[in-house]
Amino acid sequence: MARLERTEHEVKDEVQGPEGDQGPDLASEKGRRAFIRVLNSRLPKKRVIAQGVLRTEDDEVLLCELVYKKDWDLPGGVVDPGESPAACVVREVKEELGLDVTVQGLLAVNWLPPYRGWDDALLVLFDLGVVDRSFTDAAVFQRREIKGVHWSGVEVIAERVAPYTTRMLAEVALGRVEGTMYLENSDVTS
Repeated sequence: MARLERTEHEVKDEVQGPEGDQGPDLASEKGRRAFIRVLNSRLPKKRVIAQGVLRTEDDEVLLCELVYKKDWDLPGGVVDPGESPAACVVREVKEELGLDVTVQGLLAVNWLPPYRGWDDALLVLFDLGVVDRSFTDAAVFQRREIKGVHWSGVEVIAERVAPYTTRMLAEVALGRVEGTMYLENSDVTS
């Protein structure tokens, strides 16, 4: 415990400088880095989720039946520190489904308020393109995450996914929308 307190004081002294000083020496690299360390420790951290819309020519969307929740969901997951959202969705699909996908574009950025015990988050939704239904025949599931995958039309989506996902997919027209949308709780903002 004493070492932790000393470290906090050391950081404070490094950032604020000697007594009577107005703050860190932002002209020096050491001062800038100390200031950034303090900001990084105090500024809020927001979870970022990357998901993808993979669809067939018949406008069926790939949904994952998950082990750990009742709602089905789009393929993807939580972005790791230092990882880009686009790299995350490609990695998650490979890890959880054993499938290789390519990001075709950005469909939406969706701010999600707290939901079922989760803190708020930013969901980055990517277009993963149009494939044949047989694309998932080669899927190899990561059993601790995925029970199965399903090509689903609008009716199944409305029955099986969380309400915010249903609204988000409607806003992006199942991935057929041109351009990128900004959503809050899956609704277009004015």
